[in-house]
Amino acid sequence: MEGLMKMLCLVGFVVLIAGIGRVECAGECGRGTTPDNEAFKLAPCASAASDENASVSRSCCAQVKKLGQNPSCLCAVMLSNTAKMSGANPQIAVTIPKRCNIATRPIGYKCGPYTLP
Repeated sequence: MEGLMKMLCLVGFVVLIAGIGRVECAGECGRGTTPDNEAFKLAPCASAASDENASVSRSCCAQVKKLGQNPSCLCAVMLSNTAKMSGANPQIAVTIPKRCNIATRPIGYKCGPYTLP
């Protein structure tokens, strides 16, 4: 009986270790993507994210509306390395949902040190 218990423990341990190697964590934007990957979808927002006086294109607003369904993803995208490297200013970028007149935007959502207006 003791040998059987040791064998079961060993098998359970091996299964656990094998399972850990296959775990795929879902980040802010879900499985299979990252905020940096999602940031590329906001390319039409480049000028609006760096200049608060720039007009916001329809394609930008459409992408922001899609990402805005998950506020933590939208926030992570706006603060991502890709967004920063593109010249986006997070303080200006967080104003885009309001500038797009997105009624369902997450008003008051804390995005790092910024709050969505």
